[in-house]
Amino acid sequence: MDIRYETPNIKFSLRSAALILKNTYVLLVKSDFHHCFYTVGGGIRENETSESAVIRECYEETGYHFEIDRLVFIEERFFSVDNANHREIVFFYLMKEADLRIVSGISTDQNNEHLYWIPLEQLKHIDLVPKFLKTSLGNIPSEITHILSYE
Repeated sequence: MDIRYETPNIKFSLRSAALILKNTYVLLVKSDFHHCFYTVGGGIRENETSESAVIRECYEETGYHFEIDRLVFIEERFFSVDNANHREIVFFYLMKEADLRIVSGISTDQNNEHLYWIPLEQLKHIDLVPKFLKTSLGNIPSEITHILSYE
């Protein structure tokens, strides 16, 4: 079971996300039911580390076993969907480059989600969540960076 809860005022979730880069492209996910792109990743389960969660999610969504390079961002994100307030804490891991044969458009483990290789220079032209990734993926910091987002 994922670490998440809901109160009358807010929905909270704890997540891990993968930054999968190859040459000048980033691997992103898009659902048939949402207008935005987002990273491979998902909820952290009870008794699971954020590292284990991102490795598991990468395998579930891509079919590939990835290794972590390093933790890059920790984001505290506040946002609203359908008049419901959300807060999530996300650990963003840069994954080690691997020999990937993922073709843009293939489905993840969810038939309504698809993987896409997006050129880094085109990120500013797409709806990417969270928004800070539009500029941060082109210049990944050498130290762990804390991001506070209100979207």
